[in-house]
Amino acid sequence: MIRRFYIHNYKCLENFELPLGNHHSILLIGKNGSGKSTVGRALQVLQRLARGINRVGDLVSPKDFCRGNSNVPIRFEIEVEIGGATFAYSLALELPPGFNELRIAEEKFVHQGAVIYERSTAQVALSRAASSAESRFRVDWHLVALPLILEQSTQDPLHIFKNWLARMMILAPVPSDISGDSSGVSLFPDESVSNFGEWFAGLLAHSPSSYSTFENYVRQTMPDFKDIQNPIVAKDARSLTVQFEQAGTTLAIPFSDLSDGEKCFFVAALVMASATNLPAQFGPVFCFWDEPDNFFSLSEVGTFIVMLRRRFNLGGQLVVTSHNGLAIERFSAENTFLLTRRSHLEPTMILAIANLRFAGELQDALARDELTF
Repeated sequence: MIRRFYIHNYKCLENFELPLGNHHSILLIGKNGSGKSTVGRALQVLQRLARGINRVGDLVSPKDFCRGNSNVPIRFEIEVEIGGATFAYSLALELPPGFNELRIAEEKFVHQGAVIYERSTAQVALSRAASSAESRFRVDWHLVALPLILEQSTQDPLHIFKNWLARMMILAPVPSDISGDSSGVSLFPDESVSNFGEWFAGLLAHSPSSYSTFENYVRQTMPDFKDIQNPIVAKDARSLTVQFEQAGTTLAIPFSDLSDGEKCFFVAALVMASATNLPAQFGPVFCFWDEPDNFFSLSEVGTFIVMLRRRFNLGGQLVVTSHNGLAIERFSAENTFLLTRRSHLEPTMILAIANLRFAGELQDALARDELTF
């Protein structure tokens, strides 16, 4: 679980800390442009690092400085608990005068309070817990060291942390891009979930028992669901087909022909199957889902959010954003946070709903813009 996530001078986020604490699920609310999706973008920077993208220019650009303030470094800090151990990583990126691309200012990785490596510009100092010796080497100051340092074993803190970071699910599904076609397997859903077919095949290849979990969640929302098949349709190519059954009659529908909301229900079922079947090997699953209620009817939103929250309350961590009053009702004041800023010239503030004053129901106060602090 993420215990602390801090972002400074990145887009609209300045001296910003996401108050995850011990929450298994939290909700971020706020007006458009308040920075909710930007939190996901910041997490994505770290996720892409762990997936092997290490050139700074492929992660951030000069336009990402908050209000163009390149005199102060962009900084990301994350502290994670995995298997009872703590892992902390920090990265600061600067743009000196005359540079067109940001470079590394500082970088540090700490496990259980012990520094594994730290870096200033190009100079890296690497320590290992089993040895008091320290090695020093230089890395191009436009390349982040985290993906470059070799892991000694699957028990190496670097291996554990990078694997967990790489497997974060940061989602903003685009149903029109989700076809169900695949030419390989993956345990990594991409942001738009356009690789749903590969993700489905990868999870089942890794953990065949995850299908029963997936099926159970689908049937809670689609009682006529019979099964989902992934037949070969060409060399090295498969395409998902969903079968429904009622009164002995079956209907097969290509996954690409499902409605936008139906596709998102299948995405949710695969999220929950991943959260159920991957933690033992990869650590508790973390999921950031930007506006998961976008494609559901009013009668479906509440059930959908409750299903997600119940699953992550058993383990793992879920962060969602929403504008939907029915989704907001399914969270308490203790785990709902408002992101707000008075204008585009000011940074985002994050405020606990429990500390705000308003009359009546929260969603009504939001609609009237009458929250005070």
